[in-house]
Amino acid sequence: MIVRLVLALAAWAAGATIACAEPPPAAAFGRLPAIQDAAISPDGAHLAILGGPAGARSLNIAPIDGGAAKTTPLGDIEAVELFWAGDAHVIVRVGFWEKLDQRAEYRFERNIAFDLDGKPIANLLSNDHASRYATSQHVVRVVHGETPVVYLMGLQVAPDRSHIDSRVAQRGDGQHFKWALWRADPATGEGRLVEPGTYEAWGFEPDSTGEARVRLETDEKTELDRVWARAKGERRWSQVWSEADGGDYIGYSDPEDAIYLISVGETGHQVIRRRLADGVDERVGEASPYRPHLSRDPYTGRAIAISAGGESVQAQFLDAEVGAVHGLLSRALRDREVSLVSWSQDRDRYVVRAEEADSAPVWYLFDRARKELSPLADAYPELKDAPLGETRWITYAARDGLSIPAYVTTPPGVAAGKRPLIVLPHGGPHSRDQNDFDYLTQFLASRGYVVLRPQFRGSRGFGLAFERAGYGEWAGKMQTDLIDGVKALADAGVVDPDQVCIVGASYGGYAALASITMYPDEYRCAAAIAPVSDLQMLQLHEIRAGGRDSLSVSGLREMLGQASREQMAAGSPVTHAAAAGGPVLLLHGDQDTVVQLDHSVVMKNALERAGKPVELVVFEGENHYFYRPTSRIRMLQALEAFLTEHLPAD
Repeated sequence: MIVRLVLALAAWAAGATIACAEPPPAAAFGRLPAIQDAAISPDGAHLAILGGPAGARSLNIAPIDGGAAKTTPLGDIEAVELFWAGDAHVIVRVGFWEKLDQRAEYRFERNIAFDLDGKPIANLLSNDHASRYATSQHVVRVVHGETPVVYLMGLQVAPDRSHIDSRVAQRGDGQHFKWALWRADPATGEGRLVEPGTYEAWGFEPDSTGEARVRLETDEKTELDRVWARAKGERRWSQVWSEADGGDYIGYSDPEDAIYLISVGETGHQVIRRRLADGVDERVGEASPYRPHLSRDPYTGRAIAISAGGESVQAQFLDAEVGAVHGLLSRALRDREVSLVSWSQDRDRYVVRAEEADSAPVWYLFDRARKELSPLADAYPELKDAPLGETRWITYAARDGLSIPAYVTTPPGVAAGKRPLIVLPHGGPHSRDQNDFDYLTQFLASRGYVVLRPQFRGSRGFGLAFERAGYGEWAGKMQTDLIDGVKALADAGVVDPDQVCIVGASYGGYAALASITMYPDEYRCAAAIAPVSDLQMLQLHEIRAGGRDSLSVSGLREMLGQASREQMAAGSPVTHAAAAGGPVLLLHGDQDTVVQLDHSVVMKNALERAGKPVELVVFEGENHYFYRPTSRIRMLQALEAFLTEHLPAD
């Protein structure tokens, strides 16, 4: 029966394979993954998959041990993720755009419940008018069982406040809301309030009974994060951690009734378990130079693994059973990073994803009792037999001595020698690249380019000091870190320093524009996808969206080093358009609510006034992340044409 299921799913997700004589077409890289997300039901009887052919997203619910699968087209909507609520309901999280007032169009995320036949039942919290104004109704826990319950963040009506921020939403007619914990019935979508929030609260963590055990806040005056908690059996909240104490909070473990914290010291990042009943701290696992991430069991809520790493993420398993399964599959799928995406409540069946930087993800179903590992589908089926670039991990010294890690991908089938280089800084900037498949990197490598992905200062995951080293350095050391990476590769004889372009998206798009305008002698050209071009405009949009005292505005101000208006102007690429050293390509969606299209429009106008070569391609109906495959493919084709003209690889 599993074999039949595998064949059926492979046909559902299939794309045509390609010959390897020529590089794969842009469509092979720009398609949405054939499997975007997958989860197994708690009883292990059904598999739910979000994905499908290249042109459209759909939900597929397949019985594992026999029976017909049900496929539901999701239409023209952004599919985000899915999960089970009990054995009879699948929740699909989707994104869409809506204008609630005259100020701005907002991106909303909602959770839609489907039955086993793939029939949509209801939106969760559909009965609550206040929660309609929450841009994201974040699910914090699902309690499975005969009557499953979904716990999620919603809104409640709040008294008027003169200082409105992102923790207290404001409607167009002046009514105010604050975050609260809600529960929803997946069979009806109806919800009810579980725990009221405070004006500073933005998150809760409940236990298996639905009782809120942890409340997450940000202090309005100090802007420091705080954790309030109450041990099982207690009703009174107590502050148990503050950002002023140092380190970070990473989660609550239900059966242990404890919070997990990171303590940062000379030995690195040490995970600490703090019991709520008596406040006793215990060291957990080994210290790491990298920031750890906590994984928890979806059924019990217990902490099961601590993950951290530089080139690749390494897991320290706190749960021996899950760790043994991961070890077994890692040996079976050697040379690839294995993720246990989902498993049944009895831990007999697992959904597994395996990938690495140089091979696209492959999804598997693992049956532990039968000792069967069955492939479900390739995420990029058109690339299955195509040669891909080879990626390696390096470190190099910035000009001030700071060590900068990076990924370098070289083109497939090309002899060693000085090749043209694409510098590809990531977005965020408080983010990082991973040692996993990146469609844009591999597309560029397939066209004959070496691709450098520097983890410049300000990147997250390499320690708090490294992250804070980027504060106030958007136009400064964060850019020279990129230039120093080019020099390191040129000195090693890998690239030609006179044949370099920079390409980036979001903050990476800002870096591309900042580089070509503020460091014009270093690059031949720049392509910016959904870029920031004007820091004052970015701050203004954040204020309009959430309020002057919002967390997003304070976070941006921190990253910019509390820059003055004059300093923000000096750090904006649009200010320096006349100094651009090469042609610029701008690619932007007209429904981008993260970085508005205005940024590309004003940059294009400034470059044109200065007589600089520039092209702007606007993608109708597209968001910040280019979720439509037609848009991704057009974007890759435009990028290829631009690079072929200004930085030919042959």
